[in-house]
Amino acid sequence: MRAAQLTEHAGPAAVRVTDIPEPVTDGSLVVVDLHAAGVSFPDLLQTTGAYQTVRPLPCVLGAEGAGIVRSAPEGSGLVAGQSVAVLAVTGSWQQTVAVPEQMVFPLPDSVSPTAGAGMLMNYFTAHFALDERARCRAGETVLVHGAAGGLGVAALQVAAALGLETIAVVGTEEKAAVAKANRATHTVLADGFKDRVLELTAGRGVDIVLDPVGGDRFTDSLRSLAPGGRAVVLGFTGGSIPTVKVNRLLLNNISVVGAGWGEYLRTVPDYAGRQWATLEPLLRDGTLVVPEPTLYPLDEASSALLSLENRSATGKVALDLTSRD
Repeated sequence: MRAAQLTEHAGPAAVRVTDIPEPVTDGSLVVVDLHAAGVSFPDLLQTTGAYQTVRPLPCVLGAEGAGIVRSAPEGSGLVAGQSVAVLAVTGSWQQTVAVPEQMVFPLPDSVSPTAGAGMLMNYFTAHFALDERARCRAGETVLVHGAAGGLGVAALQVAAALGLETIAVVGTEEKAAVAKANRATHTVLADGFKDRVLELTAGRGVDIVLDPVGGDRFTDSLRSLAPGGRAVVLGFTGGSIPTVKVNRLLLNNISVVGAGWGEYLRTVPDYAGRQWATLEPLLRDGTLVVPEPTLYPLDEASSALLSLENRSATGKVALDLTSRD
């Protein structure tokens, strides 16, 4: 089968498409022929060895995908021909994967295989940040940084499904249009966002900030919080890791919490299943929407990664795995 492997820690250019053997299983795993696989910021970090988990090389990148079940263990509730999304932590940028049944999620008719391919990591992370870490309540207002990116779009969609208002922070008017199309209540440009947020909230501020960006804007994120507000740290795509003067937390009764969904899943293995039990009915009835990703051919995996690196990507990016040539 065809796969995209990282051959050295030299950036996106070090990804090579090659032929590797299909996975071998004793029947205890679910075998899925993938239609597409998601591309995420951790994949980009792995290309330089900057991710917290450094895998031996060469390795297949990617951790999520979607396709059709080829075979499944008896009693799993999964059947051949079923459309599913999967988490494949040993690599999803390959045409066939074999994964534990707990990491397989049957897709409702409302979610196509290509949309499902890039859904799990971002939607599960957004839900974890809002529900588990921020303890959101319907009617609250959420400020979403990087709102036109893959995680940002997921956060907007999940927040809307949970009954939250959103203020999307973006870099350009074009990205504001992307955020608006993904159910943002308001959009603001990153430059001077704090003042605009305070205007939109009549000086009160927001209840929750979701920040996958970090960098210099984090202090203004804290200044944008209402009393009792929560800032949720999701990552540092901006490059620098901010520090917090804790007297600000004390004076305004605000909190800063981390949301490392992958790390949480390692300690609570059944958590993804519980999330799916909450989200799948919302997907099925249309309350929660998953837009189609920007799809690249597998041979252009490096270009897909570069679109994240140079921030030209909007929404989710995924790789098309259907070509057998």
